[in-house]
Amino acid sequence: MSMPTSPSSAGAPAVPVTGNAVAIKNFAFSPATLKVKVGTTVTWTNQDADAHTVTSAGPGGPLHSAALATHATYSYTFTKPGTYAYLCTIHPFMTATVEVA
Repeated sequence: MSMPTSPSSAGAPAVPVTGNAVAIKNFAFSPATLKVKVGTTVTWTNQDADAHTVTSAGPGGPLHSAALATHATYSYTFTKPGTYAYLCTIHPFMTATVEVA
């Protein structure tokens, strides 16, 4: 008789994290999904040696940082509920989301 195995967490979708800080490290935004309340100011900090941006995915989004050097930060206050997808325009494979409720 074989023992049941628990499902692996590998490949599972990212669980949304609450807070107000996003680290940019190892060419990724961490957490990949951040949940905040309306009125929260989120701050991104670049911990990589390469420059990165925080830019809304698609036209008309509110996130538009300059290129962030190492240890530079960018902050934005979310005033409306919604899901805000963003990316690094220098490295477009770097994507993440802020969910505002």
